[in-house]
Amino acid sequence: MNQYTNSNDPMVAGWISLLSNIVLTVLKIVVGTIFHSPVLLADGYHNAGDVIASGATLTSMRISKRPADEDHPYGHGKAEVLSSAVVGIILILAACYIAYESIKAFFHEPEKAVLIAFVTAIISLIWKFILYVYTMRIGKKTNSKGLIATANDHLADVYASLAAVVGIGLALFGEAYHINILLYGDPIAGIIVTILVFRLAYGMLIEAGSTLMEKSVSQEILDDFQTLILTIPEVKRLDRLRAREHGHYLLVDLRVSVPGDLTIQEGHDIIRKIKNTIMEYHEDVEEVLIHLNPWYEN
Repeated sequence: MNQYTNSNDPMVAGWISLLSNIVLTVLKIVVGTIFHSPVLLADGYHNAGDVIASGATLTSMRISKRPADEDHPYGHGKAEVLSSAVVGIILILAACYIAYESIKAFFHEPEKAVLIAFVTAIISLIWKFILYVYTMRIGKKTNSKGLIATANDHLADVYASLAAVVGIGLALFGEAYHINILLYGDPIAGIIVTILVFRLAYGMLIEAGSTLMEKSVSQEILDDFQTLILTIPEVKRLDRLRAREHGHYLLVDLRVSVPGDLTIQEGHDIIRKIKNTIMEYHEDVEEVLIHLNPWYEN
């Protein structure tokens, strides 16, 4: 498996996400409570769900690093996929909450907007965007499903914070220039955010479900595996090739035909050569299972 420096360690990125979510949750709820900003309070409660999601991701990443054991011979990589599904469910619940608060706001007099709530929303927007870029980069580099899910969670928060910025900003503008319709900018933006978050969560749940159901890797990756396997001179035919994701790593299963007059030792050496060739070019491959079939020229 790859070794990473601390700055590229998924666990470090996970802890940064968790601590950031805790700080932002406290900040939004405190400011929202003191200055009576319902939009900021709603965003703060949404962030509280992110704390749970970040904690689930950290736990899953720790579990996924455990070596294979008697009960889990293929390792624990799918723990991250499960956490990705958990994050997706939390995002759906958050979207429902945002939609509820946004619709409810149309039936009440809009609250007076305050500048400090606007500034807090801007800080959250910038902070979350930086976290999204950082965690997505590390998640893709390490193929960490849990961290990619956390990055998507940050992206949902970017949408929510952007809605808060737009909503509070429009309300401030509407109050300054006596344009009453702008006072409802926040709930309108909230409904738009609900749609975006739902789409994001749906994609995450579909991807997690596909991995749990042993969906094959892309045809492009399979073609690359085939090309590498056929570079081995002793391989006369590729009879079957399968590969699947198991969390942050891949498992490859193949059958090849080699000359039937080879010795067991020669067949063993060919297996090691195929395995080493694949793993040299694909560092995310954890295991290659190979079955040899006899091949005769006639």
